[in-house]
This record gives sequence, structure tokens and C-alpha cells, in this order.
Amino acid sequence: MIDAATIVLAERLADAAGAAIRPYFRQKFDIETKGDLSPVTAADRASEAAMRAIIEAERPDDGIIGEEYGRVREGARYVWVLDPIDGTRAFVAGRPLFGTLVALLDEGRPVLGVIDQPIIGDRWVGAERRPTLFNGQPASTRRCAAIAEARIGTTSPHAFCAETFAAFDRLRSGVRDTLYGGDCHNYGLLASGHLDLVVEAGLQLYDFAALVPVIEGAGGRMTDWQGRSLGRDSDGRVVAAGDASLIPAVLEKLGG
Repeated sequence: MIDAATIVLAERLADAAGAAIRPYFRQKFDIETKGDLSPVTAADRASEAAMRAIIEAERPDDGIIGEEYGRVREGARYVWVLDPIDGTRAFVAGRPLFGTLVALLDEGRPVLGVIDQPIIGDRWVGAERRPTLFNGQPASTRRCAAIAEARIGTTSPHAFCAETFAAFDRLRSGVRDTLYGGDCHNYGLLASGHLDLVVEAGLQLYDFAALVPVIEGAGGRMTDWQGRSLGRDSDGRVVAAGDASLIPAVLEKLGG
């Protein structure tokens, strides 16, 4: 079980990231485009640098995988996985639906995760064999055993390739409602019972590692599109379900 001190450290990392991000929100700043055509700002870099400095000072033997500053000691048993701003496009547009993601891997398996929205103050903390907390109170997913009754979220239809969008569209056509936008905030809303499914493709480890303990500690389930547990070697196609009984039917739809 993850000890309380490690959970406190993860929250300190989120606090440091938020303190670095807030001065930039809805202000003027330069926007660069990375090789994968995604945007990056000084806020992304400052927030990740703040988190890495704390890890280096307090857990120098742990590895770090970050979106902006790469990998160090990635062969360590414990590896921190950092996404300083998940949803930089939303951040640039002044929409407070982005988030900071902090994860801890144990031998490649996500065992601790924080989803933090530093503007509106939403924070979900999940740790293996502990209940997920939303702003300090237990969070719980919603029971929904039928796809036809499900509310599904995904960040953007443009985030899928043609093949994976065709699969998503088969699923989407049979649900109650579909919501676009939201980035990692969607997964927090699922953990709190406001959404039933989130389905995405093309994610990197730093996009999903923190989400797994949050969703599963709230009573849900996260898998890849083949129903396998998520970890360091997953291919970036993910399903998050508030009610685990939905997953077989979801995977059948995605598989065509």
C-alpha cells in the first residue's frame, strides 16, 4: 500500500505545479508548437520544473518521466510520471478544464494518481487500495450497466485517427449523450459520478497513468481497448468506465 507520506508528496507536487501555472492563466504569453504539433507554453515548463525539483530533493532515487523535460532513472522501481498541463489547448484558450497529472508507477504499474485543476480548485487523489478522494471527501462512480444510458466523454474527435474514430463512433452512436472537451477533467468527473464512460486513443503514458488509481479507487475500471490493465507499455487507447460491467459491451463495440 502507498504510504501517507508519499500521498502528501504527490499533493505537494500538484500544489507546486498550480502555483507555477496560475500567474499565466488568461495572460499574454508565447506559444510554441512541438514536433507532434501540440502547443507548449512557459507555464507547462515552469510547472514541470517545479515538480521535478521537489522529487530530486526528496526522492532522488526515484525515476521521472515528464512531458516537457523527458526521462531520468526510468529503470527505478518507483517512477513519477508528470503532465504539467494536460489540455494545453484549453489552457491557452482560457478554459479552466485542463489539469496537472501526477502519477507514481511501481514496476511500471500506476499505484498513485492526482488530477488537479488549479484554477477552480478541483482535485482528485487516488492510491492503490485506498478510496479516491475529491477535495478531501470520498468520490464514487455512478452505476450504469447499459450503454444506452451512458454519458460518454472524450477530448476531441480530431484526436482519433480514421480507424480509431470509426470505432469510437460505433460506440458513440449507441449512448445517451456524448460530450467533447474536458481533457483529464473528464476522468475526475467520471470518478465523481457525473460521466459514465471516457474513451480515447493516442494517449501517452503521462496522459493516462495518473487516471488509473483515481478511477479505480472510486469504484470504476480502466483498461486498454483489449481489456488489459494499463501500465508503462500500454498503447494509448483507453477506456474508463464508472461501472465495470459496461466494459465488455464497450470493447465489443470498439472491436467492431
